[in-house]
Amino acid sequence: MILQGGVDMRYVKWVPFDGLGRAARNGLNFTEAGYGCRGAVGCGDRGNTAVCHLKVGDIDFDAIFSKGIRWFHCGGIFAALSDTTPAVALEACKAAKKYGTMVSWDLNYRPSLWKEFGGQKKAQEVNREIAHYVDVMVGNEEDFTACLGYSVEGTDENLAALDPAHFKTMINKVVKDYPNFKAVATTLREAKTASVNGWSALVWVGENGVGEFQQATTRELWIHDRVGGGDSFASGLIYGFLSGKNAKDSVEFGAAHGALAMTTPGDTSMATLKEVEKLVGGAGARVDR
Repeated sequence: MILQGGVDMRYVKWVPFDGLGRAARNGLNFTEAGYGCRGAVGCGDRGNTAVCHLKVGDIDFDAIFSKGIRWFHCGGIFAALSDTTPAVALEACKAAKKYGTMVSWDLNYRPSLWKEFGGQKKAQEVNREIAHYVDVMVGNEEDFTACLGYSVEGTDENLAALDPAHFKTMINKVVKDYPNFKAVATTLREAKTASVNGWSALVWVGENGVGEFQQATTRELWIHDRVGGGDSFASGLIYGFLSGKNAKDSVEFGAAHGALAMTTPGDTSMATLKEVEKLVGGAGARVDR
């Protein structure tokens, strides 16, 4: 999958395999997809993974970022893998800032991962410290509450209806507390059922706490596999910024890419740039022949 996606392998840190996975292994993620009134259920199997053993100093981040790397993206799932990974994430973010690399962070709060490392209190402590080194902060409504402690007014526990105005109010508070943020983005998912979701996204772009909002097109999605929708939103948004697109176009690319990711199985997007551009351009779902 890595090679198929065209990922540069030069900086991958390889760990010897013991033949069984007691010392190091790759992580797994199990998801029961849900259907109709039965919500999806996810279970991450991350124990003893190679990446959870990373410690400060294991990777020469100066050697990497000094080569002119344009963008560094990481997030809360990595930070929650062990008691050493938060410090590694902070080390990476500091090195990236040192060399002028744009830093984005996806809050991605997972209670099951933080459970053994201090729970939500520790998650907030870690994310609030890292946030001072972030340029683009990404998360959904639950992430901003759980990881940074900001509440979104007007939402119920089922998140069945999301008013963008309430998110704008919350984000305005966030950027005042973190004037280093150049963009803050959140997905807007209305879980009408496990099978049908309302889907959009909102982005704030500015400087020193002063900026403006742009919202993506709102779509009704029939979900094939919802896993990876948020990551695909983040990657589409980042693609837009790296390609020199404005905030409106960038959030549209993010929302469209996330939508398409949820029409295919697995958490890795199978959508092509052409397909994303087609959806952003307003094309329908008629068959292509």
